[in-house]
Amino acid sequence: MEYEEMFSRVEGVFRDIFDDEQLAITRETVADDLEDWDSLNHINLVTALESEFAIRFALGELQGLKNVGDMLDLTQQKTSA
Repeated sequence: MEYEEMFSRVEGVFRDIFDDEQLAITRETVADDLEDWDSLNHINLVTALESEFAIRFALGELQGLKNVGDMLDLTQQKTSA
C-alpha cells in the first residue's frame, strides 16, 4: 500500500474517532495536540486502526509509539508483513 493512501486512511480513522471531519494530522501529531485524545480514545483509535487495516498490535509495540508518525510506520510494517 502506498504511504499516501495509508496516511489518508489513518487520518480518516482519526476523524471518525474524534468526530471532526476537518481534523488534520501530521507525522508529528501527539496526544497533547488533540484535546479529546485521552486514554479511552487512544484505545478506540488503536482498535479502529486494527479494524481498518485487518491487523493486530502487540502491547509492547504500542508502548513505544511517540507520535502519529510512529503509528503510521508500525501500521505500514504490519500491513506489509
